Amino acid sequence: MSSVQLIVGLGNPGDKYEQTRHNAGFWFVDEVARQNGVVFRPETKFLGHVARVQSNGMDFWLLKPSTFMNRSGQSIQALAKFYKIPVESILVAHDELDLEPGVAKLKVGGGHGGHNGLRDMIAAMGKNFMRLRLGIGHPGHRDQVVDYVLKAASKPERQVIDDVSYEATKIIPELTKGDLQKAMHLLHTKK
Repeated sequence: MSSVQLIVGLGNPGDKYEQTRHNAGFWFVDEVARQNGVVFRPETKFLGHVARVQSNGMDFWLLKPSTFMNRSGQSIQALAKFYKIPVESILVAHDELDLEPGVAKLKVGGGHGGHNGLRDMIAAMGKNFMRLRLGIGHPGHRDQVVDYVLKAASKPERQVIDDVSYEATKIIPELTKGDLQKAMHLLHTKK
């Protein structure tokens, strides 16, 4: 298994979207940056905000695309191509309708499940990247999905999403070593 060299958080740029459920991926990479004492800086050639973590034997990039969700692949591809990071070494953190808030799952490959950020990433780079699926729950009917993901989570809901994001940061050392099985075991056997 490839070691993680790039962790991407999916979300939409701007204050208007900052608190929306669709930005759960941004929330995750913000937490990783906070824990590692790094700050995101705008990088126009990568169409996003980037930070580099180099500590405790780990060395990887963090990326928050500043393209909108449906163009995320452009930003990811630009950074990956520049630093010669293979798709198998990319972890994409994103909101997941099919999981309840407070649940996070790790997987490799698969389809986009209607997620526009994943759809664009797959179109740009193929589907063999790792995904950290951060549960946001489902509104109940597919016609309500767009409004649901573009609304802010309630305070208790946001807290459980933040809590599971914090827990998920603990698997990053295993992922940077290329130990996907251990990372999955640690994440999926929580309480």
